[in-house]
Amino acid sequence: MSTAEEFETQPVSPNKLQSANTFAGSYAGEHVAGTEFVIGALFVSWGVGASDILLGLLLGNLLAVLTWGLITAPIATDTRLTLYAYLEKIAGPGTIKLYSVINGILFCVLAGAMITVSASAVRVLFDIPPQVDWYPTDFRFVLVALGVGAVVVFMAVKGFKKLAAFAEICAPWMILMFVVGAFVLLPTIVTATQGVNSISSFGDFLYIASESIWVDTDSGIGFWHVAAFAWVANLAMHGGMGDMTLLRFARYSRYGYFSALGMFIGHYLAWVCAGIMGAGAAILLNTTIVALDPGSVAFQALGTCGIIAVIIAGWTTSNPTIYRAGLAFSSVNHKWGRTKVTVVVGIVTTIIACFPFVFSQLLGFVGIMGLMMAPVGAVIVAEHWLFPRIGFTRYWSKYKGNTTNYAAIITWLSSLAVSYILETSGTLHLFFILIPIWIFATLLYCGLAYAMGAKKIYPEQQVAEKAEAQRKAIEFAYLQDFESNKGTQQKESLPAMIRTASIVSYLSLILCAILGVVSYLTEDIELVRSWLLLPTLIYFVTATYAYLQKVKIGEALQSSDEIDKELAVSK
Repeated sequence: MSTAEEFETQPVSPNKLQSANTFAGSYAGEHVAGTEFVIGALFVSWGVGASDILLGLLLGNLLAVLTWGLITAPIATDTRLTLYAYLEKIAGPGTIKLYSVINGILFCVLAGAMITVSASAVRVLFDIPPQVDWYPTDFRFVLVALGVGAVVVFMAVKGFKKLAAFAEICAPWMILMFVVGAFVLLPTIVTATQGVNSISSFGDFLYIASESIWVDTDSGIGFWHVAAFAWVANLAMHGGMGDMTLLRFARYSRYGYFSALGMFIGHYLAWVCAGIMGAGAAILLNTTIVALDPGSVAFQALGTCGIIAVIIAGWTTSNPTIYRAGLAFSSVNHKWGRTKVTVVVGIVTTIIACFPFVFSQLLGFVGIMGLMMAPVGAVIVAEHWLFPRIGFTRYWSKYKGNTTNYAAIITWLSSLAVSYILETSGTLHLFFILIPIWIFATLLYCGLAYAMGAKKIYPEQQVAEKAEAQRKAIEFAYLQDFESNKGTQQKESLPAMIRTASIVSYLSLILCAILGVVSYLTEDIELVRSWLLLPTLIYFVTATYAYLQKVKIGEALQSSDEIDKELAVSK
């Protein structure tokens, strides 16, 4: 995949913008992931009450969706640039080199955690003991991690469109597996809870959840900690602007609200279901939840399909994360090319994945990662939205001919220092630092930029703004034409084979759900373990076939439309 095809250094062209389905599938697939097994189980070990979990996650995920929809997506669709290309425009190549290296390393560690999660499922097949220490205790686990990493890197090299396609196919089944797994193990938790024999109301569920799943141990962690964590869990992507890299392909900024599919299905429903599965698996195995890895939990609930679910869940997150890491490091030197860099990054990430600490320390890591990226997000938001409103010049540092925007560098490093002091001194919990640091970074950057020349007018500014206005006008006209043609064009009916495959794939998902409900009603775990694999295989075969055939038809129609336009222009 060439640099031009992935638009690493230039705005995405209008004809390469992607549909709503792409982002719905991408967000649902990426955030219904292997980490959900880890985070859902760790919430259980936190000692937080059930009501704090259920309500705190609701608020925190809502804040995350609003950040994506109101801040990240509008800037991404306005500039059509990657985070790295836009930050280089604001802060210069000197700044981007430092930022990209740090950001790329953080993404490598995060992707490594996802690969470790997938490997935790594969190791069940080889009877390898659970790996919950900081280092691998069985050499076979290292071999498994290397094999899983090779597949993940191959997918990441394919680029954004292939990643979105993979997520779009996997997402519906993945979501269902979390729900089915929770249904399967709920009877085990009911049996282990004194004072209740069944769940006949939400009150019964809340009682069981409070007594046997999310047990309040007065740990000092409550509603606001849960809400803050749910908000900052993906802070690097929304507040830190990391998802500019993906959302620059969106036709409209409103596609940022598709993050709700990831947040409320993945980071709400999946975290809750994972907590139920983790508590149930711990009861079945007569152990503590912290002694279990994701593979153990999923296998107890879903058998072979649990192994498949954890493997795919790890892939759907590690794939786009390695893709982001590849973009980060390729921005250091554009001559390297994203493909080669992604392969190297993937190798490093896979080596990191051999050490299980990357997922056992995940909660703290995602909080630290988000806070390290948040000040850069504040700089971008200030330059993009605030500067025109207070009479400052956008991209002033570039117009001055600076290779490094020292106002941005000083703001970032100062914000990191203040964050460190606030957290280590006990002034604020790690999850509560976001808002004060964002305000601090915004005010500091505006003050430093003013002192260094952001208030001045530059000759290059008018030329650059005119070129950008022309680009936006061309894109606007293209999208208007697209919308008008979309309503008038005659859509050809799909061939019978594709329609049949789609129907069969939906029926397969329904059958999976029915198996889960029947297993819950009959308290027969073996029913799901024995029979869930068949409809799962049918789903992936038929859904993949239908998707690929639809893509072929879509590409043929698009090619035909482009030829017609060229003929019209020539006439």
